[in-house]
Amino acid sequence: MNHVVAATTNPAKIQAILQAFNQIYGEGSCHIESVVVDSGVPEQPFGSSETRTGARSRVRNAREVRPEADFWVAIEAGIDEGSTFSWVVIEAGNQRGEARSATLPLPEVILEKVTAGNALGPVMSEYTGIDEIGRKDGAIGVFTAGKLTRSSVYHQAVILALSPFHNEIYRR
Repeated sequence: MNHVVAATTNPAKIQAILQAFNQIYGEGSCHIESVVVDSGVPEQPFGSSETRTGARSRVRNAREVRPEADFWVAIEAGIDEGSTFSWVVIEAGNQRGEARSATLPLPEVILEKVTAGNALGPVMSEYTGIDEIGRKDGAIGVFTAGKLTRSSVYHQAVILALSPFHNEIYRR
């Protein structure tokens, strides 16, 4: 059984990680342990580079906290060019997989509040009245009328970031 350390306590992110690992390695093939670690970036990262830096920092810090694990996974959500997205970084041994999620364009009324210094989660909670929306379906769930959720979008990116670990072509 793989020991997977998730550098998050966010249920939407943990669910995506668990589903992806179960799909790739088989149901019940891993144990997910959640740890709280610093990202080294602001609560609301802006731009692809800052967001990826946050995910890489979380993985590095999770490795320091739980060096005995088989995999370390971080998902960092950010804002770039008027859209929300995330970077997924996964490490195992000396190998790393990274993938960027799909992007969701945000309405101007939301972007104004976020660019004024507020994090997207609290802005969306204020806008919708849903407490801790970022730990649930998120802005993605709201703006896609529940057709997609934070977890479903993260899931796809986790699958993509796992590609180097189970596909032999990456090791040639």
